[in-house]
Amino acid sequence: MNRRSVADINLDSLVSNYYKVREMVGDSKIIPVIKADAYGHGDIQVARRLEKEDVFAFGVAYVDEAIALREAGIRSEIIVFFDNERLDDLFKYRLTPVIFEKDTIKGLIEASRRNGRPIDVHIKVDTGMGRLGFLPEDFPEIAIEADDNREINVVGLMSHFSDADLDDRGYARLQLERFGAIADDLTKRGMKFDSHICNSAGIISFPESHLSAVRPGLMLYGYAPVDGSDGLKPVMKVRSSLVSLRSVPEGTPVSYGRTFVTKKKSTIGVVPVGYADGYSRSFSNRASVIIGGKKAPVVGRVCMDLTMVDVSDIEGVGIGDEVVLLSDVPEDRLSAGELSGLASTIPYEIMTSLGSRAERMYTGEAGP
Repeated sequence: MNRRSVADINLDSLVSNYYKVREMVGDSKIIPVIKADAYGHGDIQVARRLEKEDVFAFGVAYVDEAIALREAGIRSEIIVFFDNERLDDLFKYRLTPVIFEKDTIKGLIEASRRNGRPIDVHIKVDTGMGRLGFLPEDFPEIAIEADDNREINVVGLMSHFSDADLDDRGYARLQLERFGAIADDLTKRGMKFDSHICNSAGIISFPESHLSAVRPGLMLYGYAPVDGSDGLKPVMKVRSSLVSLRSVPEGTPVSYGRTFVTKKKSTIGVVPVGYADGYSRSFSNRASVIIGGKKAPVVGRVCMDLTMVDVSDIEGVGIGDEVVLLSDVPEDRLSAGELSGLASTIPYEIMTSLGSRAERMYTGEAGP
């Protein structure tokens, strides 16, 4: 039994979404966020394709992600958002760290001297996310201190919106005002740097926040965190196949806990994908799949390795037929957004869960 799902990744759609971002942000530099294995789409393949366009830099979470990209031949700048521990690797692999702790400045100075060259850095200010970054009242002196050392070149100033996806953008405006005041202060002191605070939600709904650079994530992969962006194309489709079909009588319980019992004679299909493959247990008795162009409801509890679907109303169904778990066609209403609603989560989790556990197949080589 082949229990693996397959994720079809359409690189043409990825490029189309990238140029949708470009259309929206004008001259702002673009930093595609490809952390978490490009949200389950495969960071190396995504980076290779986007490197052919005018990307400013790639954004990743950790040094290990960046090293894998370098070893795969990615030459563009790579900004490491959260990892300030492996300082010598930052020099070895030509990486750009984000500084959010004061002790990192001292460590980078020492590492610079060991490695015989200075390093470019971005510094993070916490304007209201409450996660990482220097507080605004501490920030100017820390930034100047870092930039005054010949071992460190401050080339970027960054922050992060906490709720630019809300209809009420009052707090996002407050964050942007705090960020702008700090950037203006540092500029008056003679520093030159790129400023970026904008995620996908900000790109779509908050043009004032585009500044000199933006960091698109979700929208690159075809989903908008807020209304207002038509034309994005889902990049990922996830599919499997039927491995069993059983005709069962009325009153037959299906799966653990007997949460579904057939109300009539039914045909139950078995799909070799479960929550171990990223198909959430929350989809039990709630989600549907597509077989032969028709919807088939998930029945009973999703198991670790298997999911049952009711195919009674699908004519000609057979073992081996394709089962679409996540569609890249909006009209199918089986998107990451819709599935995330069923699971009370967000599209990011759907894509990273399903995409990271599936065998990936890539298509497309479109340009602008």
